[in-house]
Amino acid sequence: MNFEKLNGLIPAIIQEPTGGKVLMTGFMNEEALQKTRETGKVTFFSRTRNTLWTKGETSGNFLKVISTYHDCDNDTLLIYAEPSGPVCHTGDSTCFHEDPGPELAFISHLQKVISGRKGASPESSYTARLFEKGLPRIAQKVGEEAVECVIEAMKGDKEKFKEEAADLLYHLMVLLAEQDMEVADVVKVLEKRHK
Repeated sequence: MNFEKLNGLIPAIIQEPTGGKVLMTGFMNEEALQKTRETGKVTFFSRTRNTLWTKGETSGNFLKVISTYHDCDNDTLLIYAEPSGPVCHTGDSTCFHEDPGPELAFISHLQKVISGRKGASPESSYTARLFEKGLPRIAQKVGEEAVECVIEAMKGDKEKFKEEAADLLYHLMVLLAEQDMEVADVVKVLEKRHK
C-alpha cells in the first residue's frame, strides 16, 4: 500500500460483504493495517487522538474482516467486514444514515449464489436440484409461484403476498440463470423502455 500520498495514511472503506452497504470509512496507517490483518478486526488510526483504535473496543461492536482489496493506485483500501452490532456511534447500522438500498444489492449477491449452484450436487441444495431437473421444472415453478402470488394479492393478505412474491422472484432468478442471464440483463431492457 502507498502510505506516502496522504502523509502515512490511507482511506479505508468498510462495506458489508453480502448486502454491499457501505458501513463507514476511516483512515489507517501501516500499523493499523498490520493490526487489522493480525487480529481480523478492523483497526483505524485516529487522527484526532493520534493513536490506533479498533472499531468496537469500547462498544463491543467489532467489524470482522472477511476480505480486503486495494484500489488501482494502492492508496485506498476496501474492506468487506461483518459487523457484530450497530456500526455508528448513533446506533445506526451505517455511519451514512441513508440506506442506499442494500436490499437491491442483496439481489446481486443472491444471483451469484444461484449461478454458483448450477452443476452442483443435487443433494447440496434445493437450487441445485432445480437445475438438475432442467428447464421444464424451473419454468413450471415460475408459473406456479406467479399464480400463488396473484391469489394472495387478490385475497389482500399482504404478508402472504410478500412471501409468494419472494418465491416468484427467486424462481425467476433461477430461470434467468438457467438461460445464462442475470437480473441485470432484464434491468437493461427496462432502462431501454424507460427512455
